[in-house]
Amino acid sequence: MSGMIVHEWLEPHGGAEKVMEEIAAVFPDAPIRCLWDDAPGRFARERVSETWLARTPLRKSKSLALPFMPATWRNLGKSDADWLLCSSHLFAHHARFSGLARDVPKFVYAYTPARYIWTPELDPRGLSLPVRLAALPLKGLDRKRAQEPVAIAGISKFVVSRIRETWQRESDVIYPPVNVGDFDTEELGDFTPEEERILQDLPESFILGASRFIPYKRLDLVIAAGAAAGIQVVLAGSGPSLPALKAQAANHPGLVTFVDRPSHALLRELYRRALVFVFPPVEDFGIMPVEAMATGTPVVAAAVGGASETVLDGGTGRLLEAFGDRELKTAIEQAAGMDPAACKKQAWTFDRQVFRDNIRSWIEESGHVGEEPAAAVTAG
Repeated sequence: MSGMIVHEWLEPHGGAEKVMEEIAAVFPDAPIRCLWDDAPGRFARERVSETWLARTPLRKSKSLALPFMPATWRNLGKSDADWLLCSSHLFAHHARFSGLARDVPKFVYAYTPARYIWTPELDPRGLSLPVRLAALPLKGLDRKRAQEPVAIAGISKFVVSRIRETWQRESDVIYPPVNVGDFDTEELGDFTPEEERILQDLPESFILGASRFIPYKRLDLVIAAGAAAGIQVVLAGSGPSLPALKAQAANHPGLVTFVDRPSHALLRELYRRALVFVFPPVEDFGIMPVEAMATGTPVVAAAVGGASETVLDGGTGRLLEAFGDRELKTAIEQAAGMDPAACKKQAWTFDRQVFRDNIRSWIEESGHVGEEPAAAVTAG
């Protein structure tokens, strides 16, 4: 027998799915249970099982499915697993099986307590009428279920603080995995003719902003940073904020170059060529600043949130309390002179092998897992 991995739902892309791939590699004998699987083929078919929600239209609307999730997680059917590891950003930590696994040790790797109900100001989906109606009773239930795990780990100190405030639990910090070796490399990758043209047309010197083009990513501040410092700006990504960003860029003719939906290879090259990567949003972790540092590029980021734990202020970038023109100009000038080798060294402390070692040790050293699951870890 071995453990069981529980995950909210599986998607083709996403940071949580990258974490799941690493967890699955560390515990190769553990089956995966999720609400639904929208990424068939990501894991072996026989390894993944879905809940009844997968057979309903609710799988297409997370907000409408939300009220049914807690009860679904409490009735997952029989299992003889020795322990559970829940990968949770909503309600997966509510998971309970019947049979031999009903009262086994439960571990929770938490990306955040559910933003829908605890911090709707950070997630507009939490402002919808169905979610607001469900939020109040769900808070008490969610906090109650969070008392069940023998141990909880959050993805950053920032999230650990939120866990303390919402769930009233202490937790450990295990930073998510970053494939640093894929960015700290001399490999250029295979570019399409269109990508070659994009690279040829890039400014000789520029600062980079990259993410989904949505309001809370604050890419408007990247444009403001370029205008304040008198440096060209490259914005890479796509999303609904594109018209607003283009309107802002029109106030600074010739300042901003937009790169639509860059491939992995192109994004890596943009990181590498950038003078500084500017990352204004307050994120729970934020993988992109680590990727940028892995290419040797320093980062300017907010002094609050996950980036404040990955970027060394004064060593691999600058952390800002305020994003005014003067602060941005000074921060970019200072960050631009920082040592690329120091940036790469810092990035390696968040490599995926570090995550694997930490998650393995966290489970093994809890004292609640026997020799058999530990052997499965070693096999990974």
